[in-house]
Amino acid sequence: MSEQEATTYDYQRYRQLLSEAVDESSRQRLISLLIVERARDRLEAQRASDRSAMTAETVAKVLGNGRREHLQRG
Repeated sequence: MSEQEATTYDYQRYRQLLSEAVDESSRQRLISLLIVERARDRLEAQRASDRSAMTAETVAKVLGNGRREHLQRG
């Protein structure tokens, strides 16, 4: 899964929050929210990548062991 696939943004929600950010503290909260949500999206993408790598490694081990057993019998 690519990083773009993992990322879903609610632009309408962000637009609303931005329009409500009329003072410094509300703008800071919006910035913090964007940072947290982006970090969460990146973590999700990294976890998906790790799962894929672990699956590929497991498949390679299983196929590799099966091949060795076949060669030893033959």
